Amino acid sequence: MQGKGHENDHPYYHHAYEAPSEEEERLGSLFHQLDINGDGRIDVRDLSEGLKRLSLPQVPGAAELLIQRADVNKSNDLTLAEFVNYVQEHEKRLLLVFHTLDANSDGRVDEKELRSSFHRLGIDIDHDEAKRLLKRMDKDGTLDISFDEWRDYLLFHPSANLHDIIQYWRHATNLDIGEDLSVPDDFSLEEWLSGKWWRHLVAGGVAGMVSRTCTAPLDRLKVYLQVHGSKHSSLVSCFKYFLKEGGVRSLWRGNGINVLKIAPESAIKFAAYEQAKRMVLQFGGSKERELTIFERFVAGSFAGGISQSTIYPLEVLKTRLTLRKTGQYKNAVDAAKKIYKNEGLRSFYRGYIPNLLGIIPYAGIDLAIYETLKKTYIEHHAGDVNPSVFVITACGAMSSSCGQIASYPLALVRTRLQAQVIAPGVVHTVPVTMVGLFKHIFATEGIIGLYRGITPNFMKVAPAVSISYVVYEKCRQALGVSMT
Repeated sequence: MQGKGHENDHPYYHHAYEAPSEEEERLGSLFHQLDINGDGRIDVRDLSEGLKRLSLPQVPGAAELLIQRADVNKSNDLTLAEFVNYVQEHEKRLLLVFHTLDANSDGRVDEKELRSSFHRLGIDIDHDEAKRLLKRMDKDGTLDISFDEWRDYLLFHPSANLHDIIQYWRHATNLDIGEDLSVPDDFSLEEWLSGKWWRHLVAGGVAGMVSRTCTAPLDRLKVYLQVHGSKHSSLVSCFKYFLKEGGVRSLWRGNGINVLKIAPESAIKFAAYEQAKRMVLQFGGSKERELTIFERFVAGSFAGGISQSTIYPLEVLKTRLTLRKTGQYKNAVDAAKKIYKNEGLRSFYRGYIPNLLGIIPYAGIDLAIYETLKKTYIEHHAGDVNPSVFVITACGAMSSSCGQIASYPLALVRTRLQAQVIAPGVVHTVPVTMVGLFKHIFATEGIIGLYRGITPNFMKVAPAVSISYVVYEKCRQALGVSMT
């Protein structure tokens, strides 16, 4: 390979298009290093083991994806010719990306250029983090990188697009843990043009349906404790009451409407989020960049407000069906008719204000904690190009849990207001307004009263994330869309 000497004009073009003999020697040597068993072909096992021996970073599933893309004759392994053809094409794409990073065209990328490029992607990194990123590729300690170093480090990354490295983190938001206040997913231009965006949404929707159904008993337990928590001393006694009052099937009360509202809610939130993103980018004066964390928070909160406002009657219906006693309603339609007849249209928007207010702390803290955890992981694992699946799901679960803690009192007051029957002749022993109910709960039950039901809420996070991820992956693969 070429050294790191400074060149005139466009020095990295020389590195990218070496003389045929040099190119053949370099790629031939690399092929033989990866051909672990020496049979003249590279399969997934050879590639994975070879990358480990060369101390090159690996993205989960990258070896399989590379073989799939480069395997022209569909033999599930690569000949020297197939390997050389793939590497040469991939290097050309890496060269184009390097050119966008190299703002002054001196053939090298320094800290300032790196930070500027990340800023255009909506990712603000500080001086220390930029230095750590450069050190991953820098071989001689100059704290700037040549195309050779850039190429060698990313040669076996499945994508030559910087956005995809960021995007790998973004797709964690597809995992459904039963919360409706999260910020929607972001999609790259390639995903829009190829139609992958709707496949991700469909996979996420199916995963949410399965996940919510599997954790429905814990969700019903949460809602019941939010409203009637002072009547039951433990989770076990509450479960016993459910089984005694309505049998095993009663554990899934309200799940039907909870699953049904995923589709309209996701569609409305997604459309509103995209519109909000366009407005934010237009206001910021630049449409060719990623949103910053704060801008995602603003756009996500707006989208959450629009979607929740539109489907909120279904939220009220879900709460009433979850809390219903045996024989009270025949089905969701019957429940809606009776609520409308006895309480009027306004009853379908009981608790709307605390629900809307809850979006802000949840979305803000969820995003902030997630980005902080991501940054912390990168700082302590400088050799990783992308995080593992476990890291992504763990970060998503932890950030969501923190968001829930902040917004939970508002969620509890919302649920109690949704459960209140406001009808002529009904005498209320507790306030029927948000502020009044807050004061009443705090005065009679203390701070604990504002967090009733949070234990089963946390209990469902781990299984919900795990189930959602497994189903999401299966659906994603069935729909033929890769993560990068």
